[in-house]
Amino acid sequence: MTSSGSQSGYRRDIDGLRAIAILPVLFYHAKVGLFPGGYIGVDVFFVISGYLIAGIIAREIDDGRFSLLKFYERRARRIMPALMVVLVLTLCAAAYVYFPGDFEKVPPSALMTLAFVSNVGFFMETGYFAGGAETMPLLQTWSLAVEEQFYIGFPLLLILIARFMPTRRFMIIAVVALISFAIAVATQSDGTGSAFYLLPARAWELFVGALLATSAIPKIATRWLREGIAFLGLAAIAYAALFFTNTTTFPGVNALFPVLGSAALIHSAQRTVTGRLLETAPLVGVGLISYSLYLWHWPLIVFTEYIVGQKLSGMQSAAVILVSLIAAFLSWRFVERPFRSSTAFDRAAIFKWTGGSIAIAATFSLGLMATDGWPSRFLPQTLRLDAARGDISPARDICMTGQIGGLRPECSLGAAVAPTAILWGDSHGAELAWALSENFAKRGASLMQRTRGSCPPILGYQTTASGAGCVDFNQNVFETIQANKDLKTVILVAVWAGGAYERPEDVKRLDQTIRRLRALNRKVIVIGAVPPQSFNVPRHLAMLAQAGKPTTEIAVLRPEFRKQTAWLRARYPRWRSLGVTIVEPAEILCKRENCAIARGGKPLYFDAHHLSLSGARLIAGSAQTKAAGL
Repeated sequence: MTSSGSQSGYRRDIDGLRAIAILPVLFYHAKVGLFPGGYIGVDVFFVISGYLIAGIIAREIDDGRFSLLKFYERRARRIMPALMVVLVLTLCAAAYVYFPGDFEKVPPSALMTLAFVSNVGFFMETGYFAGGAETMPLLQTWSLAVEEQFYIGFPLLLILIARFMPTRRFMIIAVVALISFAIAVATQSDGTGSAFYLLPARAWELFVGALLATSAIPKIATRWLREGIAFLGLAAIAYAALFFTNTTTFPGVNALFPVLGSAALIHSAQRTVTGRLLETAPLVGVGLISYSLYLWHWPLIVFTEYIVGQKLSGMQSAAVILVSLIAAFLSWRFVERPFRSSTAFDRAAIFKWTGGSIAIAATFSLGLMATDGWPSRFLPQTLRLDAARGDISPARDICMTGQIGGLRPECSLGAAVAPTAILWGDSHGAELAWALSENFAKRGASLMQRTRGSCPPILGYQTTASGAGCVDFNQNVFETIQANKDLKTVILVAVWAGGAYERPEDVKRLDQTIRRLRALNRKVIVIGAVPPQSFNVPRHLAMLAQAGKPTTEIAVLRPEFRKQTAWLRARYPRWRSLGVTIVEPAEILCKRENCAIARGGKPLYFDAHHLSLSGARLIAGSAQTKAAGL
């Protein structure tokens, strides 16, 4: 997404292709439902970058005039000016807007961005589709890190090939690309995010562009064939953008659609109907500002959602898109273009400016890190409410491991005796396990916790979000129950209202799981859905407190909650006929359409849908739960 130049002069159609890449990304992030697979735009950028940059490097090496110093000068001119402006302004905005718990993560991400390793940091911190991404205003820099890591090694690879095996360039690049693609396929479903964030599984997309740039693919002279290939290329990108979703296994095999589609357009679109479409002024105009637009749109979306306290509405999305386009144009016109001019900034000046700006930004980031979230900006009541984000199970990190083999003694909660019950579920079970174990401890009993994020207690369940290990994890839990006759009670907990577990095949598997547990003569208790909120509860209450507004402890039950949980409630009669006990958090938290989000000044959620420990204790201490024998 950052490259410039070409193999043989400027191509308007490639700028048009940049627009085809950035617009789905922009609409996807702005919550405009037109492109549910809009994230594939980054893959398009990778192919473009591989084509343009590899073409420059290969051509200069072949001509005997390649210089690493000149190459990195071009990279610095292209990348650093706009990036530094966005990075510094993002730090300032976060320091003004973010509460301490969110702010403390921004300066370290800025440092990682400066070192072009933010993809590694975000891989370790969160998933691209996960909730934590909503407060990471520099998340978009992960793809820049992938590109820059690629361009550390790629020029050296071409230099070595030119020196020792000049006739094998195509073969070597193709083999490396295939190895990278194999890594992508092998890790596409592991749930760790490595296939998405890390270079080994992404390099093949840049190498596809490189193969085109090094004339490895013969030119197509037949007009009708070029027309067909170009059309199919655009259709492949459109298909991925329109029909992929957050649950699509990606990248990996499915990345072939945007990657090969982009390659087809780059290779065949010139002087075709599709090429003329890409060369239209609006698309070329957006393509020219695409780098700045990519940098600006994400922090603008993140900060807007943070301030309003919920996902963008239609008008808010339109406003953010408009502001992003304006900011991108100004950034392109007054930041990007001037620094590309060697007359305005010679090589010495660009390296001095780059080094100086990195040093200043790094010092600024380190200074902000030393403030430990800078809590003195806020009122004591604001900080107390915001601190509820940390009102979680003390055993969450220990027990939410997703580990398959063996039982961990740390996950036996309560009294120091053998557990007589097991809580099995996804991340919604962690706080409930701790709260219930407190009750167990009072009567000299203990509870085993077996929980894994995005992995419901459904035998055979697997999606991209759950990762390949979910099937093995659930099978291991079931075998533990089967082998341990002391585990007489099984408590099933999950985010039933999230929409991820209601596929017909998964509902059938859930029925079968419950029947198999009852066949083992185990008491089964299903904890129903927790009513999700449209906002982060501690943050919402903290913002009200900081603004001097009443911090109401009641929220209106969202209308979609009934629809989201209809499939679950429809099974209650059948399960009850099997002897299953149902505990309904909504009946405990809500009176008619009003649901408690705080009690006695303590938030009952630590985000928008996970109960805090205070909320879990409310459920654990309820008459319903006591009647269930918990």
